[in-house]
Amino acid sequence: MPRRRLRDLPINRMIPSILTILALGAGLTAIRFGFQERWEAAVIAILVAAIFDGLDGRIARMLGQASKFGAELDSLSDIVCFGVAPAVLVFFWSLQDAGGVGWAAVMLFTVCCALRLARFNSRLEKPDRPVWAGRFFTGVSAPAGAGMALLPMILALGFQSSIFQSPAITGIVLVSVAGLMVSQVPTFSLKSDRIPQRYVLPILLAVGLTAGFFASAPWLTLAAVIIFYVGSIPFSFRLYRRLRAASQLVDIDEDEEDGAFISIGDEAEERDRTDAKV
Repeated sequence: MPRRRLRDLPINRMIPSILTILALGAGLTAIRFGFQERWEAAVIAILVAAIFDGLDGRIARMLGQASKFGAELDSLSDIVCFGVAPAVLVFFWSLQDAGGVGWAAVMLFTVCCALRLARFNSRLEKPDRPVWAGRFFTGVSAPAGAGMALLPMILALGFQSSIFQSPAITGIVLVSVAGLMVSQVPTFSLKSDRIPQRYVLPILLAVGLTAGFFASAPWLTLAAVIIFYVGSIPFSFRLYRRLRAASQLVDIDEDEEDGAFISIGDEAEERDRTDAKV
C-alpha cells in the first residue's frame, strides 16, 4: 500500500503558529532573565510575549488560517508566558523570603491561569452565546493577569524604590490577580468592539501621546496603563449588566409576542370547532 505524502503548507498558514512559538520563546527567556536577576529584561520579554500573543490570533483570522491546532498551541504558550513566567519572576524577585507561603502563592497563580485558559477554550465551542457577550472576557485575561502580577516590580523599576518588593505586597497582588482570573467578573475584550468615527482621531492622539510617554518614562507609563486597565473593570461590569438586562427584556418581549400568536391561533381553532358543531 503506497504511503500518503503530507501536503506542503504555504508560508502564510505557518505565520500564526510562528508568532505563537516566538511568544513562547519570549516567555521562556523571561524566566532565564529572572534566574540572572535581570528584571528589566525579564519584564520586557513578557511584554514582547504579550504582543506576539495579541497578533497571532488576529493574523490567523485575517488570513483565514484559524485552526484547532493553532488554538491549542496558543493556550499552551499562554500558560508558560502568562502563568508560569510572571509567577516565577515574582518569586525570585520578592517571595523567596516568604518560604513555603510564597511558593504556594506562585502555584495558586499558575493553577488559576491554567483553569482560566481551560474555561476560555471550552466556551469557544458554545455557539449559542449572545453577540453582545463577545465584547467581554469572563474574568481577567491571561496577558492582563500577567501584567497585573508584575505591577509591583514595574512600579519598583519606575520609582527606584524597594518598598514594592515587600513579600506582603507582592503576595497579596499575586493571590488577588489569581482570584480575578478565575472569577465571573466580566472584563473588556476589545476584540469585536467597533470605534465610532468621532472617537477615531482622539484615540489615535492618545496612542501617540502614550508612545511618547513610553519613550521618556517607560516603566511609569506601563504601570499607568495597567492601573488604567484595573480601573476599567468596574465599568465593564456595569456595561455587562446593562446589556444583559436589555437582552433579557428583548427575550421577554419576544416570548410575549409568541404567546400572543399562540393565543390567536387557539381562539381561531376554537371558533372553527364551534362552527363545525353548529
